[in-house]
Parts: sequence; C-alpha cells; structure tokens
Amino acid sequence: QVQLVESGGGLVQPGGSLRLSCAASGFSFDYYAIGWFRQAPGKEREGVACISSSDGNTAYADSVKGRFTISRDNAVNTVYLQMNSLKPEDTAVYYCATDLRPCGLGEYTHWGQGTQVTVSS
Repeated sequence: QVQLVESGGGLVQPGGSLRLSCAASGFSFDYYAIGWFRQAPGKEREGVACISSSDGNTAYADSVKGRFTISRDNAVNTVYLQMNSLKPEDTAVYYCATDLRPCGLGEYTHWGQGTQVTVSS
C-alpha cells in the first residue's frame, strides 16, 4: 500500500526558511517520480516542484524558481522541499504525490495528507 507522509510545515516569518519532508513506503521508491503541490484557501491546487525517479531531473513552478529546491534520498525513501525566502503568498497546505511517470506538475495517482505552511509576521 502506497503511503506518503509529509512533515516539516509550520509558521515562519516572511524571508524565512522551512524544509518539508515526504516519507514514502509501500512501493519501489526508486522507480517513482515525486511531486510537491500546494493549495491555498479558495485557490486551485498548484504544482510546485517535481523530481524524477532515476536521473534526478527536476522542474519548478515559475513562482518558486530560485527559492525552492527539491531533492530525494533513495536510501531513506524520502523527498525534501527546501523553501527559502518565503513569502506570504507561499501560505498553503503542501502535499507530496507520486506516480510511475516522468517528472511533471500534472496528475499523480497517490497523495499524502498534507502539511500546513503559514508565512506571516
């Protein structure tokens, strides 16, 4: 059974940093791409970043390029999202997702429960 558990969210001041983690289990992690998505109240879900299964290829939404970095550690079945220079508009519930597909910010089959990120002074 595919399971994804996000952690690392919280309250941070504008300009601050957070690192989100997505711990995976129940599938062959090495073969799956992982995506990070977010959804703010009253807004549609937005793709943030993704990382491929094999060659480490990554992609980012324009809104986070240069501020967020996605990485994966296949030894511990975990993907990270390092978020720097956070802005109030980054406030959202952040989800990780996985599928047997190339890195992309489209549809994924399996989703975690999400972790809240709030950027506010």
